[in-house]
Amino acid sequence: MNERSFYFIGIAFFGMINGIFNPFFVIVFQISIFLMAEPLFGSTAAIAYFSSLMLSTATVILGGIPAALYERYIGAKEDSTVVSLWIWLACTAILTIPAIGNFLSIGL
Repeated sequence: MNERSFYFIGIAFFGMINGIFNPFFVIVFQISIFLMAEPLFGSTAAIAYFSSLMLSTATVILGGIPAALYERYIGAKEDSTVVSLWIWLACTAILTIPAIGNFLSIGL
């Protein structure tokens, strides 16, 4: 297993926790009902999974923006550096803070 794999596992873990346990899930769910009721055949479970996936993806993308800006600033040409992976991991962890309370009270 590559050294970078652990960073990616951590980033995915924080994205998953934020997607499932985020307190703003209800708001995203209501938006998803409005946008995705027809494509998902009105299935409440499918819309809930889609909402969770949207929150998870948004967490990973938003957490990656500062890391990408850092890579742009230092002029990295190849793969992500260890510092940029740490930035990405830290930003996804910060974005997951609202969901940590729910995660700890409910459990996985």
